[in-house]
Amino acid sequence: MTEVLSFSGTSVVRNGRAILDDVNWSVSDADRWVILGPNGAGKSTLLALASAYLHPTSGEVEVLGEAIGTCDVNELRPRIGVASSEMAARLPNTETVRDAVLTAVYGVTGRWTEEYDEIDYAQVDEVLEQWQLSELADRTFGTLSDGERKRVLIARSVMSDPELLLLDEPSAALDLGSRERLLASLTEYAQSDFAPAIVMVTHHVEEIPAGITHAMLMREGKIMAAGPIRDTLTSANLEATFGLPLEVQEQYGRFTARALA
Repeated sequence: MTEVLSFSGTSVVRNGRAILDDVNWSVSDADRWVILGPNGAGKSTLLALASAYLHPTSGEVEVLGEAIGTCDVNELRPRIGVASSEMAARLPNTETVRDAVLTAVYGVTGRWTEEYDEIDYAQVDEVLEQWQLSELADRTFGTLSDGERKRVLIARSVMSDPELLLLDEPSAALDLGSRERLLASLTEYAQSDFAPAIVMVTHHVEEIPAGITHAMLMREGKIMAAGPIRDTLTSANLEATFGLPLEVQEQYGRFTARALA
């Protein structure tokens, strides 16, 4: 296995406050990680570092063998797939679904003067089919439901065959049906031998797709627990992370958690 992400003594400090505090963590190319923690735990900051959009205040971050702070991030970023609410805000509402996914080839948002090869058009049609978007290919992004937009963002993030995939709350705010359809697609993708390393952030254990292999729990910028998912998502670890008694259950590779009376 090859290491694709490494944090060594990594801290991010803003206005004297440690948003990330001495984080040590690594991800291999066969890993599928989920990161959970309360608001303000540092999850989004960790993803910003992993996507090469933020430099650490101290310590080291290596992404795909490149040290953040000494490498050309413009060369590195196209090798990383990112699906997030920030990306959704950058996509023009007038862009078609096909073009919203296709433009990931150049790392731009919005068709302009760039030219694409036949292999790019073949790839976008394959990705649209994989994420059940073929029938929406000619719809504009602004007319889509939340669930459809989430699928477009993930399809865009995998369009260029990334070596690392980062998903920031991919099923947040979806209704039950939309969530379960998206999680079924993510499960199939995560279990594929051709999928890259995956790091996914979520607030709820119910939103973790089957196929995720590892979990990390964060609180106040620190790692509370990290490792294989069944060893990490325990009632004791979640109680320490969220600050209240919780009961965790697993069925068919999916997890649930609820507060104890």
